[in-house]
Amino acid sequence: MTDPRLIVLDASVGVKWLKPSEGGANRALALLADHRDHRVRIAVPAHFITEMVGVAVRHGGASLGEETWRLLKAADLTVIGMDDGVAMEALEQCRALGCCFYDALAPALASLLGATLYSADKRAHGRFPGVVLVD
Repeated sequence: MTDPRLIVLDASVGVKWLKPSEGGANRALALLADHRDHRVRIAVPAHFITEMVGVAVRHGGASLGEETWRLLKAADLTVIGMDDGVAMEALEQCRALGCCFYDALAPALASLLGATLYSADKRAHGRFPGVVLVD
């Protein structure tokens, strides 16, 4: 059963928080606001944090990386690490979606949690049932 209030974000959506001029940024920022106002609960795979800070450093140096780290800590996202269940479901998603393991982690969490997946990566996640594409 899917909980419409629980959403899983792929980092392709989170990166839009850092790039307000990018297509879909307003929708991505609205999801973060909804999370802060407890209208939804955002869950992410642990690598989401690494990817977000990495993008920030690449585009704005260590200072933006620091600012992003603080934003992510303050956002109080539900961060889910790797375990056997996540790994096995991600491998199933690799088969179903034809994507790499790394790209399969967010759909795996959405599947395991009964949550809605939000992604801006149509190539990797476009075939995931019920995905909401943010672009």
